[in-house]
Amino acid sequence: MKPQAKYLLERILKYLAKATLWRYRPAIVGITGSVGKTSTKEAIGAVLKSERKVRVASKNFNNEIGLPLTILSSETAITGAGFWVRVILRAIWNIIRKTDYPEILVLEFGIDRPGDMRYLLEIARPNVGVVTAIGEIPVHVEYFSGPEEVAREKARLIEQLPAGGFAILNYDSHIVMGLKDRTRAHRMSYGFHRDAEVRISNFATRIEEGNPVGTSFKLEYAGNFVPVRLDHVFGRAQAYAAAAGASVGLIFGLNLVTISEALKDYRPPEHRFQLLRGLKDTIVIDDAYNASPLSVHAALDTLKDLEGKRKIAILGDMREIGSFAAEAHQDIGRVAGEIADILVGIGPNARHIADGAIETGLSKKNIRLFETADQAILSIQELIKKGDIILVKASHSIGLEKVVESIKA
Repeated sequence: MKPQAKYLLERILKYLAKATLWRYRPAIVGITGSVGKTSTKEAIGAVLKSERKVRVASKNFNNEIGLPLTILSSETAITGAGFWVRVILRAIWNIIRKTDYPEILVLEFGIDRPGDMRYLLEIARPNVGVVTAIGEIPVHVEYFSGPEEVAREKARLIEQLPAGGFAILNYDSHIVMGLKDRTRAHRMSYGFHRDAEVRISNFATRIEEGNPVGTSFKLEYAGNFVPVRLDHVFGRAQAYAAAAGASVGLIFGLNLVTISEALKDYRPPEHRFQLLRGLKDTIVIDDAYNASPLSVHAALDTLKDLEGKRKIAILGDMREIGSFAAEAHQDIGRVAGEIADILVGIGPNARHIADGAIETGLSKKNIRLFETADQAILSIQELIKKGDIILVKASHSIGLEKVVESIKA
């Protein structure tokens, strides 16, 4: 799309979205953070859909085009100019003649550059704001002066909440909790810490016949607790998503029992921490959609907790971290070197991952480096053996979905 056409489309969508919100007055749940936004969005949607009419932002519709598109339409397949004409005409009709519309919108607020959050908030101001986690080296930091400016930009979401609104904050992220005084809204926290209002406890990976089948934990709030079982969902990141979903559910009047039942329908999006059966009777942890230092640490922690004959970490570049790239990849390598038996690095920064792993004692003979995913596939297929647990993690642009497809059963 040409820049002039894109600019015009953005302005049309912005004003139609604002007019639609004025016409229907839905409650808005807004989500931001460096990691976990999409999983949190899906968990909130699973909880609220059990009792209310809800629309959840699709895919990664979280920018100046995706966010207003979610407000205007439930369609998710963008198919050229005809699609936009159809969306615009239908939006105008829906503004003129009131039709059935969701009670609650669950929107993801993504930022790439300074000013992005301000623009998105001009379109939609949430009643409930959720901040998932912000890393010491957050994704997209390359376009900011530093991590502190990224945190300030994301904090605009809760700064703009009304006094009667709610800011839901990840208690375990000290950067997120450092923003708590920047909102006039009521505050609610979630996390593993004992002081979190919605607390996760008794977290465990469920094993049946020697294979991981899901996750279990308890959610505690105001002296009450419920057990939660998530099938085919793994890692502490998914427990955080569920706890954020529970927090939003409580705000909208759901009880813990209803929330626990609703979370049975929660599934993480494709290529976000899904466990798959792999070739040669292996287990593949498919987390290939996106990566930041914080999310890679979390993925490696889960690899550490799972039992397998060998643990293989297939790690690609983490993009959009600018001048922090060498340091961040080397740090990830140090963590991987203590957990993985074999490390496969893919992308221009793979050498930094390898350097970190070697520092912690991982032998060079157990490290393989490749420039691209296509170059790595055949070697990985030959490398894996029965009983291996394989983590695949990188930024989307590295294309490790190809690796997953090549080694899943």
